[in-house]
Parts: sequence; structure tokens; C-alpha cells
Amino acid sequence: MEEMTIRPRFSETDALGHISNTTLPVWFEAARTCIFERVHPALTFDDWPLIVARFEVDLKSQLFVGSDVTVRTGVEKIGNRSLTVYQEAWQKGVLAARGRTVFVYFDYGEQRSRRIPDAVRERLSDLLVKPGQGEST
Repeated sequence: MEEMTIRPRFSETDALGHISNTTLPVWFEAARTCIFERVHPALTFDDWPLIVARFEVDLKSQLFVGSDVTVRTGVEKIGNRSLTVYQEAWQKGVLAARGRTVFVYFDYGEQRSRRIPDAVRERLSDLLVKPGQGEST
């Protein structure tokens, strides 16, 4: 899995003093850059090939300001026209959240899904993971 370190900001806390539940989807999106670079290396928006079909975040433990958070990102599944990205957020060795995002490979001009090209599948193959495989660390 690819890793990104995030330093929580005070502005990301809620009234109870921990990181707001609305922050995790933002952090997960930032950490998906490794996916975007493999799917569409040019990172240009006029021919962007992905559209979000679904995302979910399971909150497992509280997160706080003062300690970095490591977001791990991998690919759980590559289907014919979609892929599922799996992510985990860790702080101080504790799994705090996990998430999944389903992307459809999409042609915005024709407004329809397309088959994920073999070249894209190849570039993503090193990120294939089984969810939960890193939970003991």
C-alpha cells in the first residue's frame, strides 16, 4: 500500500476536540493521488476518466491533533468498468478509520462508462491488496 503522512490541523477538530468525521473523506481523497497518477498520468481534467460512484468511511477510533496520521491506500478490486480503492488511517499504531471508494472509468463526452484499459490495469496491479492485511501493525 502507498502511504501518505498527514499532520492534523486544529481547524479539523470538532466541538469535542477530536478530528471531525467530515475530515476523513478529505484526507482519503488527498491520499488517492497515487491512484490518480496511475490511472491518468497526465492528471489533466479535460480528459479525466474517473467518476465517483460510491464512498464509505468506517470510523474505528478517535483521531487527535498533535500526532501525525498515516493514510494507507491500495486497490481492492479492478473490475471491467470500475475499481475499488481501499484505505486505512492510522495514528500512534491504532487503526482509526477505513474507507472504500468505487470509481467508474467514465467517458464524460459520451456520458457512459468504459472498460478499464489493460495499460491502466497493469499500472494499478502493484497496489492490489486484501483489506485488513495491515491491521496488525
